[in-house]
Amino acid sequence: MPEPVPDMTGLPRLRYGEHTWLELRELAGRDDIVIVIPAATLEDHGYHLPIDTDVRLVESVATGAIQRFNARGDARAILFPTQVHGYTPHHMDFPGTVTLRWNVFVEALLDQGRSLIAHGFRRILIVNGHGSNIPLVNMAARLLNVEHRDAVCMSSFYLTSEASARTIEEVRTTPRGGMAHACELETSIYLAVAPELVQMDKAVSEIPASYTEHAWMDWSDGPLAFTPHWSALTESGVTGDATAATEAKGRALLDRAQ
Repeated sequence: MPEPVPDMTGLPRLRYGEHTWLELRELAGRDDIVIVIPAATLEDHGYHLPIDTDVRLVESVATGAIQRFNARGDARAILFPTQVHGYTPHHMDFPGTVTLRWNVFVEALLDQGRSLIAHGFRRILIVNGHGSNIPLVNMAARLLNVEHRDAVCMSSFYLTSEASARTIEEVRTTPRGGMAHACELETSIYLAVAPELVQMDKAVSEIPASYTEHAWMDWSDGPLAFTPHWSALTESGVTGDATAATEAKGRALLDRAQ
């Protein structure tokens, strides 16, 4: 049976899974393709936000960024399916949370990256949307680079650039500690992405009283890291002030993140 020739007109499409294997074989041979892998987790986000908050937000960030990137030049990015489950054992007191062991999470990212590299893709970006994934996502990217000298794998956490820090300071109305988890920032972006799923009448402000000069959480944390069981810090699951969230803030933050 003769193998059909794929029509590559207009490719790639936005999503990796929307291509045939013939199309992906052709795309893997190009040196201008970047595969973007969102990573997140399912966990509590207060009384007011769905447990898919990290997933939905990072997917929105990655999708918008890819669309902008693809519209401005010849290089192309492709959105890979999200690594939905991450490392979050400290949230397990809250029903709905699903965690992977840290090594299982790293190995899952490694195997996905290895598979892509085996097929010929050489540029991979892991965009992370869950704080506790950060060192593990960075490690997975590093190991892929060490294993495959001809590949480039990078990792990032959204809204951490200098420009992002300026935007955060421009839009926020809460003090330090108001933007940590299920907070002014995450709630605002969710309002911009899917307002019908946000129950603002149940939003609360809960900034842990245990914060000190050196140990505190915000979108950029203090110099001392301390991560106990989440239920030791908050009753609702919120660390921050979700009541300060607005859709307008979310649109500004999402626009910067993308």
